[in-house]
Amino acid sequence: MPESTSGVTAGGKTRVAVLADSDTRWKWGALTAQRLAPDLHLTGFLLRGRATPTARQLGEVGVRADRLAEVTCAEFLAEIEEGGYDVVVLALVGGAVQAVLHGARALWPTPAKRPVLVTGYVGVVYEKLADGLLLRHGADLVLANSRHDAGRFRAVYEGAGADASAVTETALPFLGGGPYEQRTSRAHTVVFAAQPSVPESRADRTYLLRRAAQHARRHPDREVLVKLRSKPGEHTTHLEELPYQRLVERLPGGLPANCRLVYGNMGEVLDRTDLLVTVSSTAALEALHRGVPTAVLTDLGIREALGNHHFLGSGCLASWDQLDAGLRPVADPAWLAGQGVIAQGPYERAFDTARERLAELVARPALPAPAPYYTLATAPGYLPGILARHHLGTDGRPLPGTARPAAADSRVRRAVRAWLRDAARGAYRHGVQRVAPVIRRMGEL
Repeated sequence: MPESTSGVTAGGKTRVAVLADSDTRWKWGALTAQRLAPDLHLTGFLLRGRATPTARQLGEVGVRADRLAEVTCAEFLAEIEEGGYDVVVLALVGGAVQAVLHGARALWPTPAKRPVLVTGYVGVVYEKLADGLLLRHGADLVLANSRHDAGRFRAVYEGAGADASAVTETALPFLGGGPYEQRTSRAHTVVFAAQPSVPESRADRTYLLRRAAQHARRHPDREVLVKLRSKPGEHTTHLEELPYQRLVERLPGGLPANCRLVYGNMGEVLDRTDLLVTVSSTAALEALHRGVPTAVLTDLGIREALGNHHFLGSGCLASWDQLDAGLRPVADPAWLAGQGVIAQGPYERAFDTARERLAELVARPALPAPAPYYTLATAPGYLPGILARHHLGTDGRPLPGTARPAAADSRVRRAVRAWLRDAARGAYRHGVQRVAPVIRRMGEL
């Protein structure tokens, strides 16, 4: 990853730092920053870890920063302490958000002029609601992507006796694109939006791939695209132990000529989509926002583990058999409105409240110290482990021996460290996608 140089030039613009730990969270964080502060100087930071995005993944997201660097948690805390940022967007998994919040509390233990801390979720929240939300508590703004989510978020905080005033209703920042124009009564381009971890088993993933291929064979006048998030060896927000690219190699008969794997920006893929099919991907909300007919599959059941239970009442639940027979689901307008999906509506107004709250916080001469719900008093058996995973002590400060940015580091040393990190990351991904499935199959013998 490119190395950063110190200093932030604002030129009257809002100075925003976004810390992300995967390609999808970078997309959410960077676009959220642009929605909240349209006139901004954006500095991007990628948290070093198993899912740190590759240059190809960053290019596919299509969001550019004025500056980009790969950092550890301790390095990021040092950067925001000295960087003069107005806003910090934490586009991270819950535990990492909690670590940064405690690190920020250690930097500013009393009211001070500090960055406004913003966090939220990258998409549909269908699991670990209480756990993830309480790990995000302590940020100045906790963004909810819909009215439905805002109500749930406040209920969790109030139920735990935590301050819920930071919860702010917005919408997913990447909804957009031109409205769908139906060309004929039939779908000519069908897109199956695959997910890295849903479903998990080889049998279920092979089943979905096989049904997509069968749909293409039954409708030779249609083009069926299997939209993938990453290539083998890359990771995204969730681990993908069984990439569809590998499953295609063992699919009896392979893929027909009118069915193929595709990559790229989802918005660009939707430009030519007549029917979006998925299990529970956030891509469904992107398609629904544009008015694209969308099917959320029920073939494997409607289950919390799959996330498709989130779409109950949407009018989009359907099976491959129904799609083979020509069904094109019609979404329920009331359900869409509750989810922040406003097809042909005032989408931009969804960010007005958050913009106003952010501007008011940035203008304050001082902000109170961050106050996460989890402390050594409320979670003495949980919090220390979370902080230790990011090399922070229980006081929120870097543990002794934790590496800090070194201005005197040579270019050669930085290159060697980057090479070692890439090699280790590659070995880890090989273990997840090649070795682990073999060991698991051997254990089942």
